Amino acid sequence: MNYSYDLHIHSCLSPCGDMDMTPNNIVNMASLLGLDLIAVSDHNSALNLPAVFSVAEEAGLTVVPAIEANSAEEVHVLCLFEKLEDALACSDEFYDHLPPILNRPDIFGEQVIMDRNDQPAGTVDKLLINALDLGLEALLTVVKKHHGLAIPAHVDKSAYSILANLGYIPPEYGFSCVEVKNPEADVAFSGHKITDSDAHYLQDLAEPVRFLELPEKSAKAVLETLRHPKRQGTD
Repeated sequence: MNYSYDLHIHSCLSPCGDMDMTPNNIVNMASLLGLDLIAVSDHNSALNLPAVFSVAEEAGLTVVPAIEANSAEEVHVLCLFEKLEDALACSDEFYDHLPPILNRPDIFGEQVIMDRNDQPAGTVDKLLINALDLGLEALLTVVKKHHGLAIPAHVDKSAYSILANLGYIPPEYGFSCVEVKNPEADVAFSGHKITDSDAHYLQDLAEPVRFLELPEKSAKAVLETLRHPKRQGTD
């Protein structure tokens, strides 16, 4: 069955995310757009996922736990997980690998942790948009340790992508899926290609809805489908 998805959405925890990107606003907008599955994937952190999960459960929206990690090479990687606890454990490990540079909200924006009622429950001290001190290979090892699936993010962008910064997709890393911003982008890759909004503002979510063929509507089904070779004739 086909399910509509957006697996790359930023909340107000990301300093570049608008303060309107709260758990309730994200879930309500996704529901209005008819999305079946979403992933809130903040920079190097999963700390707003508990609130998102709580809100989404009542709305009947399926959430795939996620983080957008930034390797030492400044390659952004969309990390998807089957379980919330795995994403949170990976988030904690990523935080230990962030440089000791404090966020400057007046320059970079707030990094707000929200509760399920969209009330501030805390902030994150380190600047989350910095590169981790993990090279890409080491980053992939951490994600795998926490049972996650690593997907090179927005590979067709001219910055912070694996093609922009490395010039190619290293076959030895065994990526089964890449993400593109533009579904018409000419990216030489034989595996799965997903298209996400990379939304930082609510209006960014109002893009053409994309679909994944899955056996069921669950995070487990998303990861299992994207991990396996693409079937002939599928997107």
